[in-house]
Amino acid sequence: MKKDPLQFYTNHLTAINTEIQAVSQKRSRISLLRVSTLLIGAGLLYFYRSQSFSLLFLLFAIALAIFLLLVKFSLQYTERLLLLKEIVRLINEEQTIAQHQFTHRPGGDLLPPPKHPYAGDLDLFGKASLFQFLHRTTGEEAHETLANWLLNPASNEAILTRQAASRDLASQPAWSLQFEAYGHQQPLTNNARNQILNWAATNSQYAPKKTWNLLRFAWPILALGALLLHIIDILPAGPFYLLVLILLATAFYISKGIQPIYRQLDSILPSLATLSNSLEWIESASFNADLLKNHQAAIATNNSQKASAAIRELRKILDRFDYRLNPLVYIPLNTFLLWDLQQVWSLENWKTGHQAAIRQWFTTIAELEALNSLGRFSFNHPYYSFPELSNDPGSFSAIGLGHPLIPVEKCITNDFNTSGRPAIALITGSNMAGKSTFLRSIGINQVLAMAGAPVVAQQLTVSNMRIMSSMRIADNLEENTSTFYAELTKLKNIIEAVNAGEPVFLLLDEILRGTNSQDRQTGSRALIRQLIKQNATGLLATHDLALTELQTEAPAAITNYHFDVSVENEELFFDYKLKTGICTSMNASILMKKIGIDL
Repeated sequence: MKKDPLQFYTNHLTAINTEIQAVSQKRSRISLLRVSTLLIGAGLLYFYRSQSFSLLFLLFAIALAIFLLLVKFSLQYTERLLLLKEIVRLINEEQTIAQHQFTHRPGGDLLPPPKHPYAGDLDLFGKASLFQFLHRTTGEEAHETLANWLLNPASNEAILTRQAASRDLASQPAWSLQFEAYGHQQPLTNNARNQILNWAATNSQYAPKKTWNLLRFAWPILALGALLLHIIDILPAGPFYLLVLILLATAFYISKGIQPIYRQLDSILPSLATLSNSLEWIESASFNADLLKNHQAAIATNNSQKASAAIRELRKILDRFDYRLNPLVYIPLNTFLLWDLQQVWSLENWKTGHQAAIRQWFTTIAELEALNSLGRFSFNHPYYSFPELSNDPGSFSAIGLGHPLIPVEKCITNDFNTSGRPAIALITGSNMAGKSTFLRSIGINQVLAMAGAPVVAQQLTVSNMRIMSSMRIADNLEENTSTFYAELTKLKNIIEAVNAGEPVFLLLDEILRGTNSQDRQTGSRALIRQLIKQNATGLLATHDLALTELQTEAPAAITNYHFDVSVENEELFFDYKLKTGICTSMNASILMKKIGIDL
């Protein structure tokens, strides 16, 4: 039984707010304990100030250890609070989106690829688009992955595996929200991904060389040994400080060669937190769908170490590099331990062990974010259904088909069925009666079906077909092309695809509108006849009733449908329901009268 999404969000929000309150209280207590530790430690040191140095050092070490442990706990509680607050934000956003308010969301600036066969006509991208409504992706590669799914039909096998994964994720909404929350804390950028991949592809400069390996052991022995000898008054101050000066100068010379490696990776440190948290959340999930299990298996490392643990190890190495930002800590560490060489050695050993897996980690997170978008889409709309796939060419059979970008209380659904080739549905109707919206409903649901997503229909069975449309036509001043020429270019691509026998589903709205009525009718008739001859499948909306006569020429290939309007006291009433046959009621004259044209 499917959960009520709004009820889930209400209950989950209450639970998260309760946890926020509990974690905040724990963090406050930890803060109080930190202050108490400092005060007690200082008091004990003062009280025992006359005692031996060993006792004072022991008291200081104990106080410092307790203080650092409390700092660690405090940081963990802070990280948890930040995550919980992000989940609260996401829940509030889901409740807002449920009211069909989504144009404020990110993704509205993503534009359709130029000259794509359907993206612009179907409002896939841009403000108030399907992508803006659908996506729950956070990283740039994840945005691109989901966009590519909408732009390119998948194979039947990929569609079915994505459907199963989406169902699985829809059944785990709490997991889904936390996974998205991790991504929002520091979105993964392509620049960060490329930086770490470029570094991983470079040859190691230090780890393979025996000289550096020998030096990283010999140096601390020499430096710390000299320090010990100086403390016990065996090594005089003059030679000791001269040695320290030589070590310091040499260490900084070595560090100068290591700095470019540090600079190459320093900027990606924030992204590594998202990478490790997201990977750990994927590793800990209990999935049933094969595709999700495959993604879990894909991020496994060659050894027993988990991918998330490997990233945390990399973070710790880079964190140790950051000691250079504090001269009081960095100078003695580099002088006596050759700190930078120790870290670059660890870094290059890490690279050797994991460079083959890094790309897969980013890909897995991007794919899971795209699948999570489909799963959330399914969860948020329990009345949507996953389409069935037909092996029969040209099949599109829908019951209760609607448009996802129309609020449910305003969305009028329709049934529609076509199968076989050739099959052309001619749709006539009044202005504003719903022809274009119906074509877009057909198209956008076919796109969702081919991406592996649920569709806005009680039931939908489709063939694997790519949409090709000619609906919105605009001139291009930069290319010096007119509206008519732009449409001819679209139609040329459609004709070539049909002639090549590609499995395409055509959506044509008022074709050849940029020329005179006689040429438009002549050209439209010729195009429809050619599409039938080449076994095409699709829908064509038109105001030209004369085109409906073509059904008598090819009754097996052409079916007439219409949307009509009722008129009462010169007021128009639309039901937006698809009906068979030819439209007999037109409203253009009434609309012209309303704007002041005397007829």
